[in-house]
Amino acid sequence: MRLSHTLFPENAIFVSWSTLRKMAGVLYLLRSSSQLWGMVMMDQSLFNKQISMTAIHPDSASQSSTAQATHQKAKALKPGSRRPAKELCSECGFCDTYYIHYVKEACAFLNQQFDVLEEQSHGRQRNLESPDELYFGVHQDMMAARKTEPIAGAQWTGIVSSIAIEMLKQKKVEGVVCVQNTESDRFQPMPVIARTPEEVLAARVNKPTLSPNLSVLEQVEQSGMKRLLVIGVGCQIQALRAVQDKLGLEKLYVLGTPCVDNVTRAGLQKFLETTSRSPETVVHYEFMQDFRVHFKHEDGSEEMVPFFGLKTNQLKDVFAPSCMSCFDYVNNLADLVVGYMGAPFGWQWIVVRNETGAEMLEMVKDQLETQPVMSKGDRKAAVQQSIPAYDKGVTLPMWAAKLMGVVIEKVGPKGLEYARFSIDSHFTRNFLFMRRNYPQKLAAHVPEFAKRIVAQYKLPDDGAGQ
Repeated sequence: MRLSHTLFPENAIFVSWSTLRKMAGVLYLLRSSSQLWGMVMMDQSLFNKQISMTAIHPDSASQSSTAQATHQKAKALKPGSRRPAKELCSECGFCDTYYIHYVKEACAFLNQQFDVLEEQSHGRQRNLESPDELYFGVHQDMMAARKTEPIAGAQWTGIVSSIAIEMLKQKKVEGVVCVQNTESDRFQPMPVIARTPEEVLAARVNKPTLSPNLSVLEQVEQSGMKRLLVIGVGCQIQALRAVQDKLGLEKLYVLGTPCVDNVTRAGLQKFLETTSRSPETVVHYEFMQDFRVHFKHEDGSEEMVPFFGLKTNQLKDVFAPSCMSCFDYVNNLADLVVGYMGAPFGWQWIVVRNETGAEMLEMVKDQLETQPVMSKGDRKAAVQQSIPAYDKGVTLPMWAAKLMGVVIEKVGPKGLEYARFSIDSHFTRNFLFMRRNYPQKLAAHVPEFAKRIVAQYKLPDDGAGQ
């Protein structure tokens, strides 16, 4: 047995063999006791040492097989347990599985590793000197699209659902990781591995709450399936990419959606009650390119509330700390991204990052109407003005908010410039959140592309707005 020098002082080589055997026995007991392992997990220094002994090496087949046997022995955290990322945990579901063995390496809030995972996922890192890649990540194509025959009940036209359905029908994959809702609550996420088009359709419409998508990873490995599509948001996809070679898959497809400002279920209720005229009948909502929040109600009616009329002073604490510290708005590690913010109003925005993403999009090309992306306007003055306004919780009277919304819709940024506006606004806000609340994490956690974007703006001094 080779004992790690990180666990013993240099003079440990002089102790007797019997002493070493006793020490090894103690280590074995610590490892095999789930109760003590839980205690070690809560002690960050010991936790770091334990995880560092099992670092992920994707290119080593022999190490992979050994690690796989090891991670299956790990114990998922119990519901309600304190998570390794603590208050920054996004409840992605990773720690609800034995893959918690890799959490220090995989968690987006413990280990920011865009450079490594971009290289792994796309074959190269983004070009920081390219204005489009700086903002939107590695890609080979972007376009605006919409289905010629929308899916009934879809949030927009149903492009995401259509891709998943076609991949099942054409046997590209055996299952699709997606999120349905519970029977009792349409906003309560319930991750599933869909195996039929009907199960995919049951997952249509976004769930704007923190969702444990990765809680099904054990089922994936245990099922023996070899070809899988995963639909998810940035923090989930980063953890997935870090362990994808441990799942026993021959092919993984990743379909991402842009994501920002998720909430807990209680936070969602507060947002709905503060913002909508009929919170109990809201089916779904989205912050749209026309600078309004669009609510869809059960009776089919649509309600629109201007961004500038939101009760910011009451809602500043509603967003999850994980979302306030996230810099993966555009889902940089997915093969294909489908959202809306870089497209004209009424269209969806598609980003093809690699050949796998191109393969996925090709499956529904004959169902889509497409057009090139466009960019219009200048976002920078609006972003700069929004920084102190958010800090102070400025809320306009509704008449003034509606008037400003009309003006901004006419002269404000559109297409890719609107996407940059949204990214800039959130990155500056999140950078300040990290600087004020987690200054010790700031340098390592904020990726270089986000630092360059934030550097375009003048930020308030530390402590402002608190």
